[in-house]
Amino acid sequence: MRRDDRDEPFDDLFREIERMMNEMMNNSDANVNFNTSRDIDSGFGMDTHVDIHETDDELRVVADLPGVEKENIDLECDGKTLTISAGSDHRQYDERITLPQRVNEHTASATYNNGVLEVVFDPAEQSSGISLE
Repeated sequence: MRRDDRDEPFDDLFREIERMMNEMMNNSDANVNFNTSRDIDSGFGMDTHVDIHETDDELRVVADLPGVEKENIDLECDGKTLTISAGSDHRQYDERITLPQRVNEHTASATYNNGVLEVVFDPAEQSSGISLE
């Protein structure tokens, strides 16, 4: 029986992965930027979660907006896209959410309680702005 000279059977695989990662990180032509200020300071995704719940009767969008005051939230909808703009002292949120079906924003209602925004739409074919209650 012949003994394999390598100590670990996956050494070659790990060396190749490390080589590819180093090549990617050191390649000046790469379009990868892991430390942009936009990624760190603004936008959804860092500590914000958006859920869309769809039924035959309504479409419900629920978004976490921690640290935002109600008066600093602006909502717009064109029937197919919901735009949420909100700000706090530490963060600016700007998100365009493509809705899975066309909605009637004339009948939309929005509530904001304890950092959770909830917008409810009826399915339809018209467009307008949304007032936050």
